[in-house]
Amino acid sequence: MAKTSSVEKNKRRRKLVAQYAAKRAALKAIVMDQSKPMEERFRAQLKLSALPRNSAKTRIRNRCEVTGRPRAFYRKLGLSRVALRELGNKGQIPGLVKSSW
Repeated sequence: MAKTSSVEKNKRRRKLVAQYAAKRAALKAIVMDQSKPMEERFRAQLKLSALPRNSAKTRIRNRCEVTGRPRAFYRKLGLSRVALRELGNKGQIPGLVKSSW
């Protein structure tokens, strides 16, 4: 199991990303628009940098839903390789056939 504090920190980051997603997208659109005047784009860039750091989507760490493990994460299932193997052996993942010999 991962540290509870790390898992909770990641949950807070996900919440912040959802909260600021629309605002960040609007500011980024202004910054990337070449037809806008340079001053307006610069002001938008300053507003964007004033937002909380953890509201950026890149700050989110993919973690296993079961164990919280940050590495060896399968995006399609939302699990780590360890949890995937355990659940596969128990037959709890539909369509997954785990061979062992």
